[in-house]
Amino acid sequence: MKLNLLALTFAAAVGSISLGLPSTASAELQIEIAKSFAEAPKVAIVPFEGDQLLQPIITANLNRSGQLSSASNLPEKPTRSQDINLAAWQGAGVPYVVVGRVNTLPSGSLEVQFELMDIDKNTRLLGEKINVPANRMREAAHLISDKIYQALTGVAGDFSGRIAYVLRDRKNSKPFFTLQIADSDGQQPRTVLESVEPILSPTWTPDGRKLAYVSFETGRPAIYMQDLASGERVTLAQFKGLNGAPSFSPDGKQMLLTSSKDGNPEIYVMDLSNKSVQRLTNDSAIDTEARFAPDGKSFVFTSDRGGTPQIYRYYFDSAQVKRLTFNGRFNARGSLSKDGQSLALVHRQSGQQFQVGIMDLASGVISILTPTPLDESPSFSPNGQMVVYATRERGRGMLAIMSTDGRFRMNLPSQSGEVREPAWAPTAR
Repeated sequence: MKLNLLALTFAAAVGSISLGLPSTASAELQIEIAKSFAEAPKVAIVPFEGDQLLQPIITANLNRSGQLSSASNLPEKPTRSQDINLAAWQGAGVPYVVVGRVNTLPSGSLEVQFELMDIDKNTRLLGEKINVPANRMREAAHLISDKIYQALTGVAGDFSGRIAYVLRDRKNSKPFFTLQIADSDGQQPRTVLESVEPILSPTWTPDGRKLAYVSFETGRPAIYMQDLASGERVTLAQFKGLNGAPSFSPDGKQMLLTSSKDGNPEIYVMDLSNKSVQRLTNDSAIDTEARFAPDGKSFVFTSDRGGTPQIYRYYFDSAQVKRLTFNGRFNARGSLSKDGQSLALVHRQSGQQFQVGIMDLASGVISILTPTPLDESPSFSPNGQMVVYATRERGRGMLAIMSTDGRFRMNLPSQSGEVREPAWAPTAR
């Protein structure tokens, strides 16, 4: 149990490692819709004039949102709002329609114009124009999806976001680990790090430009931070003993970590300007998996100081610790939503089932979110509407994304290997 609590379960031996600029990888994650919300409002994405890429990507995004769905019955294919036949769409039962067109500019970049119409109200909800390089149309599709989602739900979309994860495969009959980042739909995977030794706990900096992670490449766990654009890497923590579970403060100036440098695994905070560390917890139990609160005034962490792994909260102003979870024999890997009102966690009531739950911090009630028995590493999407986590299903280790209301779920298995340790990137600044 203590090893699970520390999430440092691998036997480490010195091995080879490769790092540098993110590179394109072939192991794309494949979307498998496992559960959908049949009554979600329908949005018709009409093929854009002069383009064949945008429509299918936007359609797929809305279908995996859990809140909207695409309409397949298109009575017509206009490209401008003034050409829309309102009666035709009303007859087809489609309340919202997106039309658009793509033009090539003299510079070679593309100008994308799109409009969102409310058919019943005969109102244009969106009418925008964006310029993008010709090789970044997928990013444009995600951005348009974000704008459509926000216009119809009032909540910012997360389709433009990225997810970091660890892919465990085999190479020459030996385990092989790859740290990758991909779009939130599993496409455009890029390799950040390759190693024959375990890679754990990828964590984004608040600006989404760097990743911290734990690597065993020297024979013991150490924390590194890598710039995704340049490939530059620095060592943050390589103390004697264990070093793990990095978490950045909202302003990016500090990092929480677990270390056993003074004997027992405790929570420390590092000043990233000079790498000085200060010990925060002091208990005979194991304290680990610290995660900053969105306001930076506290953090949640996992400890077995009460006899079983439970989640606690540490307050910086008073140095007081408060226990948060009481229901269940196991509660760990706590992750706070952006609004600070909900806590995603791994919960075990009894037996051997480990499931992702959402705890309402005001009431203390834990709602079990996932139907699978071996779930771990939950991470909220930036808008708080989704949770990504690692699971096993049909003998495969994969990522899954589920809406926080439980109405939508999709699996993201890899074409090869097992996918673990997901971390949703913060909204780009």
